Formats: sequence, C-alpha cells, structure tokens
Amino acid sequence: MDWPEVRVWRKAKRVELIEARRALPIELHREYSAVIEGHLDERFDDLAGKLVGGYVPFRREFNVTPYLIRLVEAGGRVALPVVVGPGRPLEFRSWAPGVKMALGVYDIPYPAEGEAVSPEALIVPMPGFDPAGYRLGYGAGYYDRTLATYDALPLRIGVSFELARLPTIHPQPHDIPMQLTLTEKGVFEPVR
Repeated sequence: MDWPEVRVWRKAKRVELIEARRALPIELHREYSAVIEGHLDERFDDLAGKLVGGYVPFRREFNVTPYLIRLVEAGGRVALPVVVGPGRPLEFRSWAPGVKMALGVYDIPYPAEGEAVSPEALIVPMPGFDPAGYRLGYGAGYYDRTLATYDALPLRIGVSFELARLPTIHPQPHDIPMQLTLTEKGVFEPVR
C-alpha cells in the first residue's frame, strides 16, 4: 500500500481497536492490567534509577499510574508528556503525586509547570501494534516525532492489550519501533 492507502487503513483500524479496548469488560481490563504491571515490576527493576517517561491513561489504555507512583516512592524519577502544539514533538515534564496539573489536548492532564526533561526510558501506550514492535498511535505522530529528536534513543517499552495486535501496521520510514512490547500475554521483543 502507498502512504495515502496506509493512512486510510490506519484511521479505520485505530477506531476499531479503540472501540474493542473500550468494550473490554472491566474485570478483564483489571486482570490484564495487573499482569502488564507485573511484567513491568519483574522485567524492569532497574527503572527506578532512570528518568522514566510515562503517560496519563486515555480511552481505557493500560493504567500505568500505579506503577509510576511506585517508581517515585522507590526514589525514581518520572516525567509525563505535554502536547505543546500540532506537528511538534512532545515535551516531557517531571511528575510526582501532588504536582500541579493542567488539562491539555483531549482533557488529558499534564504537569502544569517545570522545565522540559529527556527521559532515559519511555513507557508508551499502543492503541495497536505489530510483531516488529511498530506502534499504531492516535494519528498525530507525536511519539515518532519526539523520538526522532533524540541523539540516542531512550529505552522504548510499548504497552497494550493483546486485542490490539495486528499482523502489521504497514510501517513507514518515519515510524520508530518499540524495543519491547508488554501485553497480558507476555513481554515480546521485535520480530523482523
């Protein structure tokens, strides 16, 4: 498929996958989230020594917040993304429980104040993903645009539910893959 066809396909697939995630029964959502959180705890015990970029869950994404709180409580540092404008990379600002927040795009909270920081590791939500580690995002390209600004890419951990797995997202040259994908079924390295 050429890029215009891929864009149309991605838009339709994104809607389908988000609706499937939102339709997931709350009990299963909690169960799957607990398993993913367990993967983070077991596999990434060294993240407390890094500046970790997380996110505020949106549209019933995996809720990474309890994990981020535990990182801070263990002495770690966490940052959350800020959309500073259309077509621009995300800015990350330090976060901890109690930090003053503001509402941004789609009413997603972000740290209202603070200097931009550069996370050494990113935990990235994936509305869709493929076995090669490529992420089908929300369509604005914020994460790919942000990752393209790094001289040395941070550790990239994609998190999603297995229902969002696709055979391919039809990656394009601007797409930057995750290094690991975590779902309720396990921790997966890219298969290329």
